Amino acid sequence: MAKVNVDSLVLATVNAPYSKKLDTAALVACLRAPTSMRTALGPMSSFFYDVDIDLQRKFALSHDISLDMLSAAAALFDTWSGMHWAGDVAA
Repeated sequence: MAKVNVDSLVLATVNAPYSKKLDTAALVACLRAPTSMRTALGPMSSFFYDVDIDLQRKFALSHDISLDMLSAAAALFDTWSGMHWAGDVAA
């Protein structure tokens, strides 16, 4: 799947229900500096809990975000949301 397709699919889900919209650069910045996710709680919640795990991984890797970095960002977000990211158990 092409990087542009992955980005478009992810952003369509992340931004659909919210007035605050993230572009690719903003989403990448949140994943690279997880404490900044607090500025976009709704879209980040959609990213971690609504976007398919494989699509999350493809998005991260296509933007030079390691799976360990993705997992760490998700773990931090879990502490704020009280939810559990499925990516840590999905193969």
